[in-house]
Amino acid sequence: MKEYLFKILVIGELATGKTSFIKRYVHQYFSSQYRATVSIQLESIFNYSSLQKIGVDFALKVINWDDSAVIRLQLWDIAGQERFGNMTRVYYKEAVGAFIVFDVSRPQTFNCVTKWKTDLDAKVILPDGNPIPCVLLANKADMPKEGKAADEAFLTEFCKENQFCGWYYTSPKENVNVEEASRFLVSK
Repeated sequence: MKEYLFKILVIGELATGKTSFIKRYVHQYFSSQYRATVSIQLESIFNYSSLQKIGVDFALKVINWDDSAVIRLQLWDIAGQERFGNMTRVYYKEAVGAFIVFDVSRPQTFNCVTKWKTDLDAKVILPDGNPIPCVLLANKADMPKEGKAADEAFLTEFCKENQFCGWYYTSPKENVNVEEASRFLVSK
């Protein structure tokens, strides 16, 4: 059986539900308590006994893809403010896919999607020189959709124009399209 390790970035503005998406996918868990992503506990990874504040967290999901392949997904949860920092190039290194997340109930988070995509494409590419596959997540789909988030035809065209490989309405709270969006990205 073949084993693969894929690094997947989960990026977007603050409070768009990136961490909730990851927790639902990896642990089948949802919490309505908001906690900004600000740190990673290095103790459990490297046997260090200090908390390092580096604006990133990650989780591992093991997928039995088919009878001949096991995929280990490293989902890197990048803090919403990190696009403006100098560390994103380091965080993005060796990624082979990404989710850009916006909140359907907060139109201003959609307005930042192209900035995140431009930043992503400038900082990480596949070995063949192409951009890494990226899926747009219209998150918190259990909430009323406002602005462009309510227009499915617009989102489809937007993704074509901006080189996203697709998009999904997702809701970690209701467990809507979390698994489907993830499998779609891995298949790319």
